[in-house]
Amino acid sequence: MPARVAIAVLCALAVLAPAAAAAPAPEPFGTNDFGGFHDILPPGTNGTANAAQLTAFLALGQRPEHNATQLPMYGDLVHAAPGLPADQLDKYFKDSTFGVPPDQVERTYSPRDDVVIVRDKQFGVPHIYGATRDGAMFGLGYAAAEDRLFLMDALRHVGRAELSSFAGGAQGNRDFDQMQWSVAPYTEDDLQRQVDQFPQLYGAEGLQIGRDSLNYVAGVNQYIDEAKLDPTKMPGEYAALGRPQGPDPWKLTDIIATAALVGGIFGKGGGGELADAQTLQALQGALGKRHGKRVWRDFRELDDPEAPTTVKGKVFRYGVPPRRPRGLAMPDPGSVTPAKIVANETGGGGGASGLGAGLALGGLGGARIWQHGMSNALLVSAAHSQSGHPLAVFGPQTGYFAPQLLMEQDVHAPASDAGPAIDARGAAFAGTNLYVELGHGRDYAWSATSAGQDIIDTYAVSLCDPGGGAAGKDSNGYLFHGRCLPMEDLVRKNSWEPNLADPTPAGTETLRVQRTKYGLVIARGTVRGKPVAFTNLRRTYFHEIDSGFGFADLNNPDAIRTPQDFQRAANKILYTFNWFYADDKHIAYFNSGANPVRPAGVDQNLPTLGRRRYEWKGWNPDDNTAPQTAFEAHPQAVDQDFLTSWNNKPARGYRASGFGGYGPVYRSQSLDFVIRNGIAGGRKMTLVDLVNGMEDAGTVDLRGTQVLPWALKVIGPPDRLSPADRALAGAVNVLRAWAISGAHRR
Repeated sequence: MPARVAIAVLCALAVLAPAAAAAPAPEPFGTNDFGGFHDILPPGTNGTANAAQLTAFLALGQRPEHNATQLPMYGDLVHAAPGLPADQLDKYFKDSTFGVPPDQVERTYSPRDDVVIVRDKQFGVPHIYGATRDGAMFGLGYAAAEDRLFLMDALRHVGRAELSSFAGGAQGNRDFDQMQWSVAPYTEDDLQRQVDQFPQLYGAEGLQIGRDSLNYVAGVNQYIDEAKLDPTKMPGEYAALGRPQGPDPWKLTDIIATAALVGGIFGKGGGGELADAQTLQALQGALGKRHGKRVWRDFRELDDPEAPTTVKGKVFRYGVPPRRPRGLAMPDPGSVTPAKIVANETGGGGGASGLGAGLALGGLGGARIWQHGMSNALLVSAAHSQSGHPLAVFGPQTGYFAPQLLMEQDVHAPASDAGPAIDARGAAFAGTNLYVELGHGRDYAWSATSAGQDIIDTYAVSLCDPGGGAAGKDSNGYLFHGRCLPMEDLVRKNSWEPNLADPTPAGTETLRVQRTKYGLVIARGTVRGKPVAFTNLRRTYFHEIDSGFGFADLNNPDAIRTPQDFQRAANKILYTFNWFYADDKHIAYFNSGANPVRPAGVDQNLPTLGRRRYEWKGWNPDDNTAPQTAFEAHPQAVDQDFLTSWNNKPARGYRASGFGGYGPVYRSQSLDFVIRNGIAGGRKMTLVDLVNGMEDAGTVDLRGTQVLPWALKVIGPPDRLSPADRALAGAVNVLRAWAISGAHRR
C-alpha cells in the first residue's frame, strides 16, 4: 500500500473511531498497579497561563493552580537528605499509582466520546482512559495542549529553526535557530517524507504509529479550536507576541520537527572527528609526532581503564581504533574553513536574551528552552535490598524550566482493533508524548540517562564541478559512487518584528546548510592537496520518530514481562541512551543506539574518505538506513549487584565518542560510593537509603581532585619526564589550582 494511501486510510479510521467506541469509565484507583511507585516533576503539571493569569503573575506573583505545586517538595529534599527518615518519603515524592482516589478527583471530562480525562485535586495530573487506543491517543494530545500548548508551539518552531520568526529576533532565539539548522535542517517536504515512509519501511508497526499520531494530532487540534473560542483556554503569550489568533493547526510533521529537536539534544554522539583531527595535528606540531599522539590519546580518554562504568566485569567493544587505519582523511594543516550557517542578515540587533528571557516559557519565569543538564540512575538488586525486592531511584534532570520540557500523563486503554493495550504512568517530552517515555507500567519501571556513543561519522567528500570543469575548494559538486552530484542547498529565511515580549528591531536572517549523500557539510578544506567537503552523517537523520516503536512496547503491558523483554524494547530506540529497568524481582540495563557497522580498518574517531568501500555496511543512501550493531554487542546487564549512571561510560571497551569523554574521575563515582558502602559487609539498603544517597551525591563536587596525580601517572614520574611532558605537567598543575580555587569561590 503506498504511504500516502495508507495515511489516508488511517485518517478515515481515526475519524470513525469515536462513533464506534463506547464512552469509557475511569478505572478504580490502583487498577492493575503493583504499587510502590513515586515520582516528582517540578515545578508542576500546569504549564499554561491565559492572559488574565499571566497578568496576575507579572503584577502580583500569583501563579495558576498546579503551576508550581511540586517545586517545594523537590527543592526541600536537599535540606532533608541525607538524613531523610523512612516515614517522610511522601513529603518529597508524590504517589505515582495509576488513577485517582474518589475523594481526590478535581474534575472529570470527555473531550471526545471515546476518552475520559480525570484530574486530581492536589497536582492536576491528567489520568486518561480510552475506550480504545484511539481514544487514549486523542486524550494524550488534548491533555498535552491543555498543559503545554505554547511550549509545544515554541518547540515545533525551534525544531524547524524558525524560533526567531515565531517569537522575535533576540540573539538567543537566533542562536537556537542556528544550532538546529546545523544539525537537523529539514524542509517541509523532508518532514512529510518521514511521515510517508513509516508504513513503507515498517509495515503494520508503522501503520500503528501513524494511527496513534493521527489521533494525537486530532486531540491537540480540538483543544486549539476550543481555545480560539474561549480566551480562558488560550495561553497569554500569544497576545504578547502579537498573535492573538493563537497557534496554527497541528500537523503530523510537527511531531517530527519536535522529535528532531529532542533527539538532536539528548540522543546522539559523535561528529567531532574533524576537530579531534585538528587537535591531534596541533599537539603533534607542538610536541612531535610520537609525544603529540600520546598526549592526544591520554586526553581523549577513548577507553581509559580506570573510568567508572555502569556494567561491571564485562567488556563490550565499540569504536575500537584499528592498528592500521584504512581510508583516513586527515585535513591538510591550515586548510579547514568551517561552514558558515548564517548566509545573510539584516536589521535586528538586540541583546543575548531569547524566548526564555524576553518571554518566559509558559509566561511564568521560565528559563531557556534548553540548558545543560545531566541525568542519573541508581538501582540495587533484590539480593541487597531489605525488602527482598529491587530498589530504583531515577533522576532524568533535563534542566529546570517553567513549564518543564517533560509533562506528566497517566494513560490506559484495553487491547482492541485499534491496537495493543496501554497501561503506563510517567513523563514524556511535550509534543512527542504519544507514549510515556520515562515512568512505570503495571509492575515495572524504567528510565534513562543520555549516553552519546558515536552514531555520527565525518567524511571527506571529494569536490567536483558538475559542469565538467576543474574542481576548487568552493565547488558545489561532489563525487558519489563515480558521479558528480550537485549539493543540495537547504535554506531557512527568518524574519521578525518587535513585539511586547521581544523588542528586538525588525530584521531577517537567512540560514544555509549544504547536504550531500554523505550528510551535512560542516567545513571545506584539502586532503593531500585535493579539495574536499567535510560532512557529518548521523544515523538517525531522517529517522527522528523511529524510536517510537520502543516506547510503544514499554507502554504495552503484554509486551513487557521480563528484563529481556525490556531490553528488546530498548533496542528499538535508535537514539543513544542508557536504559534502566526494575520489577519486583529484577533490575536490568541496556544501552540503546543505532550504532552503524563500519568496515574493518575504518577509524570512526577521525575523518574518513567518502568512498563506497568505507561506508557503513548495508547502508542505503536513499533513505539513510543501515543495520546496527548486534543486540549482543550493546552494553547490558541483568541482576548485577547494583547499577549506576550519571552519563558515564557504559562498559569497558565501549569507546568515548569525543575528546575528553570518560576519565578516571567522574561524577558517577559518588553514586557508586553510596551503594558500595550501603551493601558492604552484607548490609541491605532501603529505598530511603537510596534517595538519601542520590541527594547527597548531588551536592558533591569532584572538580579539581586527582587531576595532577592522574596526569603524572599517565605521563610518568617527574624525574623521568621529557621537557615537553614536564611543561604539560606544569600546565595541568595550573589547571588543578584554578579548578580548586574556582570550586572554593562557588
